[in-house]
Amino acid sequence: MRVEIVAIGTELLLGQIADTNSQWLGEQLAAHGIDSHFHQHVGDNHARMVAALRVALSRADAVITCGGLGPTQDDITRSAIAEVMGVSLQRDERLALVIREMFERRGRTMPDNNLLQADVPDGAQPIDQVRGTAPGLICPVGDQVIYAVPGVPYEMSEMFHRAILPDIIARERAQGRQAVIVSRVLRTWGASESGLAEALAPLVNDLEGSHEVTLAFLASGIEGIKVRLTARGREENHALEILNREEPRVREAIEAAFGDVIFGTDDETMEHALAHELIARSLTLAVAESVTGGLVSSRLVNVPGASTWYRGAIVSYASEVKFNVLKVSEGPVVSGRAVEEMAEGVRQLLGADIGLAISGVAGPESQDGEAPGTVFVGISVEGVVHHQRFSLPGDRPRVRQYSSISALQALRQTLRQDV
Repeated sequence: MRVEIVAIGTELLLGQIADTNSQWLGEQLAAHGIDSHFHQHVGDNHARMVAALRVALSRADAVITCGGLGPTQDDITRSAIAEVMGVSLQRDERLALVIREMFERRGRTMPDNNLLQADVPDGAQPIDQVRGTAPGLICPVGDQVIYAVPGVPYEMSEMFHRAILPDIIARERAQGRQAVIVSRVLRTWGASESGLAEALAPLVNDLEGSHEVTLAFLASGIEGIKVRLTARGREENHALEILNREEPRVREAIEAAFGDVIFGTDDETMEHALAHELIARSLTLAVAESVTGGLVSSRLVNVPGASTWYRGAIVSYASEVKFNVLKVSEGPVVSGRAVEEMAEGVRQLLGADIGLAISGVAGPESQDGEAPGTVFVGISVEGVVHHQRFSLPGDRPRVRQYSSISALQALRQTLRQDV
């Protein structure tokens, strides 16, 4: 079944807000084996909205609109859909009562404009609202359908799972063409998108020739490159069987080309992956940060139960703190020697098994003869000390973020080498 998404709102065209709804809906549709080949943006203009809906219906079985269901003058999605259906709007008194009661429960007076949200195209089925005031809509257009949901993300997502996805699946089953799609994401750090694509090119061609599995590369900024495997099967178990068969081949090709760059699967972050390695070895960690200014520590404490293995951090941004607190030798602080001494100093100071240290140049000026983007990571594992040097791209905020995940990856790889 083909589904097109139409995001409504002039603010989207002006760049005042990002269209995260279409992105989220696209992910959800793909995860359930539903094709979505086109997304549109259209402003709050009745004629252009009608035109956008008609174009969408010309190439899709179903359309999901996001936005334009509020109580103000520019919320005209209902009237645009009614025109496409060739019907008029009718006031649904049950919905009107629900909206009134929602305001009463909150101790607020309902503006009369909110009753516009109870207007429904004749023949459409309302989707009751449970998180706000704007009901959604299921609107038949011949053998096709338009779904309308609010633009508020948490209202939209709830309606999608409760009402829209079950309706789409029921329509697919009635047409005898439902397939099950499952996906798995391999998360990498340390390889480029183009490098991964080149290394996996023969496998990509082989998999896509089978029409069972596809590979996609998703650049995720400071979280690295994601490699997504998607398998289509007759049922979920069949799709999972295909996925489990092909995933090891993808891992093997990546590791052969780049080494240990796959750090997690699906939603597993770098800090969760590192926590797994520390817990498995019953090791504790302390961190000394300079260029990252606390970003590493902030990531680590995102992991539930971090207090069992994470001792804490010293944010030694000033050189004097490195010298006086961490007992770093006088001299350049952006260097391999400095981060090794920082790592050993914080390990001893906080009584941890491992010390991790980061120092570098975020820019825009050079420091200690090193160019912006130069970062040193020091690691002390029970007194065995070494360092790595990185040249990272981007402006000051990106260098600091890249430094954080690079340091965590360096430690994760060290632990997996059993140093």
